[in-house]
Amino acid sequence: MKLLEQAQLGGVNLKNRMAMAAMTRGRTDMNGVVGDMTVEYYTQRAGAGLMLTESIRISEEATGSPFTPGIFTAEQIEAWKKVTRAVHDKGGVIIAQLWHTGRVGHSVDRNGKLPLAPSPLAIRGMQHFTSRGRKDYEIPQEMTIPEIRQTIKDFGQAAKNAIAAGFDGVQLHAANGYLPNQFLAESANQRTDDYGGSIPNKARFVLEVMQELISVAGSEKVGIKISPFHTYGDILLDDPAATYTYLIEELNKLDFAYVELMRRSTYFPAPEHYGRNSDRDDNEIELFGRKIRHTVIANAGYDKASAEAELEKGIAKLISFGKLYIANPDLPERFKKNAALSEPDRATMYGGGKQGYIDYPVWQG
Repeated sequence: MKLLEQAQLGGVNLKNRMAMAAMTRGRTDMNGVVGDMTVEYYTQRAGAGLMLTESIRISEEATGSPFTPGIFTAEQIEAWKKVTRAVHDKGGVIIAQLWHTGRVGHSVDRNGKLPLAPSPLAIRGMQHFTSRGRKDYEIPQEMTIPEIRQTIKDFGQAAKNAIAAGFDGVQLHAANGYLPNQFLAESANQRTDDYGGSIPNKARFVLEVMQELISVAGSEKVGIKISPFHTYGDILLDDPAATYTYLIEELNKLDFAYVELMRRSTYFPAPEHYGRNSDRDDNEIELFGRKIRHTVIANAGYDKASAEAELEKGIAKLISFGKLYIANPDLPERFKKNAALSEPDRATMYGGGKQGYIDYPVWQG
């Protein structure tokens, strides 16, 4: 089984080709500090070849949702050291996913401050989960050039902090409608300066952040996650194929480890102008994966059979699994033994205590 073969990613050896995708779980304290439950959660899943953490805020300004972790205070960094040490003791590899939510936030969890975004365009057709319940999205504050430059530096500092905390690398979260994704999309970016208008200008922020991460962490410890056809967060591009082809061509010029390529969710249908084949599950991997010079990690919606089939194509070298890892901490072992899989409890996915977090059993066979 290819999924269980050893692999190499950047400078680390992986025990298998299965990655645990980043998943927000909402289990920190009010200061974004992870605790003993989080240590146990990641340790339980250290059998994955690669673990990508839940999204980690790079700064106070990056805050979007409550009870999400940060890596910008000494207390946060020290808490993450306990996680990385425990994972390494189990022979695991763990990478920090770096996160700025941009307009995907609300002032009630930001000390009354509006979210920052490329342009003052609110997310339509959705509500945001806040510490005071669901609320309509607000019109964000347009970022100034100094604020953009500071944010790029914040990503670099977060990478430095992550390496100090013992992580094996960092990943730029440029998918799912968050700030880097917003710069790429006309539905979120209507700037007329160097960070808007043309495709090269809209891609500038992502590329400059990647350059910053590489300079701080080193090429073998940096990756990026992108989601070309995923429309979550009211992300709509005039020409996604052209935009992401340009972005990938420019990323190909940079020296870093991997691209995690996310397929769109069927819960968020692509508009007609995204292409006649955009309803094909494998479209993003076929269309964009072949263009990527770096190692490709295919993400979203895979089961054992479809993941194995994807690896057989040879485009992707690893497959990342999300919800399967919530309920099956020993997922590689279950795949190996062809064991039944547990189903995740949706009610406990995003917040709470031990239930639905660290109480899923390992397979007894």
